[in-house]
Amino acid sequence: AGAAGAMLAVAGTVIQRVSGNAMASPEVLGISAGTGLGVLAVVLLMPGAGVPVLLAAGMLGALASLAVLVGLNARSDYEPERVLLTGISVLFLFDAVAKIVLAGGDPRTQQLLAWISGTTYYVELPLALTVAVLGLVLFALIRPLQVWLDLLPLGMPTARSLGVNVGISRLLLLVLVALLTAGATLVVGPLSFVGLLAPNLVRIMGLARARHQLAGSAVLGALVMVMADWVGRMLLFPSEIPAGIVATLIGGSYFMWRLRRL
Repeated sequence: AGAAGAMLAVAGTVIQRVSGNAMASPEVLGISAGTGLGVLAVVLLMPGAGVPVLLAAGMLGALASLAVLVGLNARSDYEPERVLLTGISVLFLFDAVAKIVLAGGDPRTQQLLAWISGTTYYVELPLALTVAVLGLVLFALIRPLQVWLDLLPLGMPTARSLGVNVGISRLLLLVLVALLTAGATLVVGPLSFVGLLAPNLVRIMGLARARHQLAGSAVLGALVMVMADWVGRMLLFPSEIPAGIVATLIGGSYFMWRLRRL
């Protein structure tokens, strides 16, 4: 839960800075839906598949979503508005396909219903460790790119005048967002509200530079998901509430309260 929360928060920070839109988040790109569709395909076609297969399927689903985004937006140098609109279209398309399959009542899909709600019920140690290591590797890859994240929000003309290849930088950052989101989605499902919540809360706290916002978002995202997982397991014990739902309830309520005080 901690690793997934940190990955989603970092992915949200990157996409918000690349797009210049504080309402952007990983699920808006359709990456979470693509990951879910990949996992769903494995559950239906390869019952009992191991962690490596699930991880590979989720990554392929995420990269398929990214391929659609790249194919439709390459000519515009990945203009943020077009990328977000394309991502929303991919999200609804993949989500519709997943719902059609789940509505079929196949018993093999019952385990996915809890996963879609954002649960860690079925996460075992190998998957948790794999995702945590993946997160650390991707964080290390993002660190050298922090200067792009400081310059891209200034706008395309300014970033280009300062020597940034806008098209290449946006593409590389989108690939990292896709991988971060895919890894986190495998653990907590396609609910990635923390990817919207954490970057905005960190910005409200005064961490505006890319380096500080990334670090703060990672810590806050991990704390939110761990707390949500614990509350979900303890609040109605022995019954459990999925961590994704608890994170959305707690985070959304706090977010609105904090905005009201500004």
